[in-house]
Amino acid sequence: MTSSDETRWDAVVIGGGHNGLVCAAFLGRVGRKVLVLEAEEQIGGAGRTHEFAPGFRVSMAHLLNRLHPEVVKALELEKHGLDLSPAHQVPTVALSSEGKPLILTGAYGEGLEGADASEKQAWAEVRAQLFRYADILKPLLARRPPSLDGMDLAASSAWAMTGLSLKRLGREDMRDFLRVLLMNVADFCDEGLQDDRLKGLLAFDAVLGSHLGPRSPTSLLGLYYRLAGELGGAPGAQLVPAGGTGAVMAAVRKAAEAAGVTIRTSAVAAKVFVEKGRATGVMLDSGEDIRAGKVISALNPATTFLELVGPQHLDTGFVRRVSNIRMKGDAAKLHLALERIPAFNGLPQQYRNARLVIASSTDYVERAFNPAKHGEFSPEPAMEITLPSIGDPSLAPTGASVLSATIQYAPYLLKEGWVAGKPKLLEAVLSVLERHAPGIRKTILHSELLTPADIEARYRMPGGHWHHGELQADQMLMSRPVFGAEGYHTPLPGLFLAGSGSHPGGGIFGVPGMNAARRVLGGRA
Repeated sequence: MTSSDETRWDAVVIGGGHNGLVCAAFLGRVGRKVLVLEAEEQIGGAGRTHEFAPGFRVSMAHLLNRLHPEVVKALELEKHGLDLSPAHQVPTVALSSEGKPLILTGAYGEGLEGADASEKQAWAEVRAQLFRYADILKPLLARRPPSLDGMDLAASSAWAMTGLSLKRLGREDMRDFLRVLLMNVADFCDEGLQDDRLKGLLAFDAVLGSHLGPRSPTSLLGLYYRLAGELGGAPGAQLVPAGGTGAVMAAVRKAAEAAGVTIRTSAVAAKVFVEKGRATGVMLDSGEDIRAGKVISALNPATTFLELVGPQHLDTGFVRRVSNIRMKGDAAKLHLALERIPAFNGLPQQYRNARLVIASSTDYVERAFNPAKHGEFSPEPAMEITLPSIGDPSLAPTGASVLSATIQYAPYLLKEGWVAGKPKLLEAVLSVLERHAPGIRKTILHSELLTPADIEARYRMPGGHWHHGELQADQMLMSRPVFGAEGYHTPLPGLFLAGSGSHPGGGIFGVPGMNAARRVLGGRA
C-alpha cells in the first residue's frame, strides 16, 4: 500500500457521474478540498457521449427531462456551456402502425395534434390533473427524505409545503389525489381518455426503466416522478442538448473544477478504509491510499456497502436489507449508424427531431411486459426513439444519421442467456422499426445493442438498472435505498451516499448529489 502524498482531503467522492460531480461542486463552492475518483477514462457515467461506430457518436442517456433548477442555478451550468433554451426542446410523437401519429407539442403536451376535439379537451383536463398532483410531490423529490428518527428543518419544510399544496387543492381534489396516488396507470388512463395512442404513451412513460406493467399496482407513480421535473422553468419539458447528455456532463465538470475540485480518471476505488468504526479514506486498485475526512460514494449502494466497505463493518440486518434491493434492469439500449435520416410512417418532416414512442396502447405495453415476468422479451417490444444527429450534426457524418432507442422490456436475467438472446432481441427490435420506418434496415451501417448485462459491465451499474434500484413505492422516500441509509448518511460515520440509488432516484436529476453535499455540510448548501 502506497500513500499518494501528504495531502488529506476534506472529502473524496467515488464516481464521476453527474451526481458525484454535482456533490463535489457544491462542496467545493464552500471551500472544501475535494477529490473525485472516476474509474473510467472519461467522466459522466451513462451520460457520457461515446463513438459506437467510426464517425457516429451517442449518449446512453439520450434525453434530458428533469435536471433540477437549483442545480442549474447554483452551479451556473449555463455559464459553463449548457444550453437549456427552448430551441432544444423536443415534442413527443406516439407512432402508430396505421401511419397516423399523435403529436404532443410544448412541455409534455401543451398542444395535441392528431386527436379529435373531444380527446383534446379530455387530455387538457387529464394533463392539468397530472401536473397538479405532480406538483404536490415535487418538494419531497427535491429535499432529503423524511426520517423515522426525526426530521431536520429542510425535511420538515418539504412536508409542510406538501401539506399546504394538498390543502390548496380543495377537498374534492385532495380526495382524488389520495385515491389515484397508488393507482395503476392503465386504470387512470381509462378513466379520462379514449385514444389508445395517448393512453399507450402515458403507460410507456410511467413504466419506462422499471419492472412494472401498466396494470401493475402503483405504476402511476412513475409518471408523477417524470412530470415533477422541469427544464428552463417548463415542467414536463424534455430536450436533446447540443452534444447530447455528454454536454451536461462537461458543464458539471467545468463547474466542479471552477469550484476547485480535483478530478482523477482511470482511478478505480477498491476499498473504503474503516478505522475505529469510521470511514477514513479510499484505497485504489493500484494500492494507492487516499485519506479524507469524508468519503462520499455516488456508486450503487450494493457496490458501496457489500464490496467497498465490506459486510464485516456493518450490522447483519442492514446488510440483509442492502442485499435485497431490487435492481435488475428491464431496459436495453440500441444505437444505429444509418446512411440517411429514416422516414417514419406519417411523421411530418418538422417532427423528425422529436422523441418517438412505439407503444400503441396500454395493452401493447402490457403484452410487452408479460414475457419479462418469466425472463423473456417480447417479439413486439415498446420503445423510445430519438435521432440526436438531427439537432447536433456533429454526431454523424454529413448526410448520415444516428438512431438511439430505449427498449422496454429486456430482463437482466434472460432465461436463455444474453449470448443466445441478444441477436434475437435485435431482430425483434429491427422488425418493429421496419414496420414503422419501411426501408430502415437497408440503411444500417452498424448497430450496437446494449442489454442490461452489457450496461452493467460498461457502466459499472449492477443489474444494468439506471436508477440503481427499482423506483417503486417500497423503494422510495425513507425506504431508499434502505432504512438506515435513507438520508444520504450511512450507518458508518464519515461515509455518505450521493448516487441514483438514493432519494429521489435516477435520471439526470442532480438532486442526490446536491442533497448529499448538504448532508455532509450539516444542512448548509
